Amino acid sequence: MVIAVVVVAVLVIGGVLWINSSKNATENTAIQPGAAPTLAAGVVEKRDGVVVSVGKPDAPKSVDLYADFLCPVCGQFQQAYGQQMEQAINQGKLTVRYHMVTLLNDRSDPPGYSLDSANAALAAADAHKFTAFHDALFKNQPEEGGRGYDKAQLIKLGQDIGITDPKFSQSINLGAYDQQIQAAFQKTVSDPNLAQDYQGQPSFGTPTLAIDGKAFKTTPDWLAKVLNGTAG
Repeated sequence: MVIAVVVVAVLVIGGVLWINSSKNATENTAIQPGAAPTLAAGVVEKRDGVVVSVGKPDAPKSVDLYADFLCPVCGQFQQAYGQQMEQAINQGKLTVRYHMVTLLNDRSDPPGYSLDSANAALAAADAHKFTAFHDALFKNQPEEGGRGYDKAQLIKLGQDIGITDPKFSQSINLGAYDQQIQAAFQKTVSDPNLAQDYQGQPSFGTPTLAIDGKAFKTTPDWLAKVLNGTAG
């Protein structure tokens, strides 16, 4: 019995250590930039308030994408469709309007990563490095419920992808867009046009795709439908 108790104690301690290690996996690490996305000539990254548009000015189709940098399903969406979207953008067929939302802001430890990452992405857009910054955050996505990346790590990522303007780090440290992001999020979650059916109840979730302010169901061929005008 004594041996059994000792074994159980060791397993419990080991489990606690493993959980803490997993929870703090982002601590003292750098966010890896990865391969820089190649944007074609004529593609413009433009911040309009808390929305970032990426595309050629004459692109015939556009779609709004609402996502949270901590949302695991958003990470899966980016992995599945990110390259396809960027290809359509480069071909001049599509403009994507990115909305960084804070649905899971209280689901990091400490809370606040969704807001910090959204604010940092807008600061990166000001430096015309949004796509590289956005893609790197999803490629290195923290675990929901664990530690996110702190402001110093977000600043370091920006520097690693070539942002040199000191306004970038200032915007992150001061939370320059925090109030605008939070205000936009409250409008988003209360907009019935962006609600979808979740277990029989209409509510907002991420990721959400919308055209002309109206959400539509994400199917495997959603992008083809957007490009040929049959989505919605």
